[in-house]
Amino acid sequence: MKIILASGSPRRKELLEQAGYDFIIEVSDADENIQAPHPGELVEELSHRKAEAVAGPHQDAADAVTVIGADTVVAIDGKVLGKPDGEEGAVKMLRSLSGRTHQVYTGVSLLLLSDGHLIAEEKFHVCTDVTMREMTDEEIRWYVSTGEPMDKAGAYGIQGRAAVFISGICGDYYNVVGLPLCELVSRLRRLWKENGIDE
Repeated sequence: MKIILASGSPRRKELLEQAGYDFIIEVSDADENIQAPHPGELVEELSHRKAEAVAGPHQDAADAVTVIGADTVVAIDGKVLGKPDGEEGAVKMLRSLSGRTHQVYTGVSLLLLSDGHLIAEEKFHVCTDVTMREMTDEEIRWYVSTGEPMDKAGAYGIQGRAAVFISGICGDYYNVVGLPLCELVSRLRRLWKENGIDE
């Protein structure tokens, strides 16, 4: 079984390694400019586009191939927050999250190919509630100055320096990092079993 992670995220790479899988990384060039009525639908569609873009060149492979696509967004009051477009954008995002509970959605798409054909696919999303304590403007600007927020949805990394701002979490922690491991592994095993493929 060849496993391909269609993401350049170092955090997703670390999580999939933590789950014990051997895999390769191929970064997708899929168009991410889409609209969706709900954050869960948005991340599912984005993850599917990423997986499809990477799966294309492997459709002639004789061996079984599983492609994993993923996308994560932060949402508050129904508004999606992607990656900040600069330091001031990051400051604005963090101010909107300060002292409040927001949602983190990660969408995952699984594409299973065998003998050059797509034989099964599945997409799903997981949502986690995250509560941040009140942050002073000085704290926000210090955090932004570290550069950590700039490549992360919602302008923070729960596994990094932003951990000191997190007062509560309800749901899957790893989902906030970028990959809902428990749900992913359960669905992978089921997908392979249903299609007669050994892990």
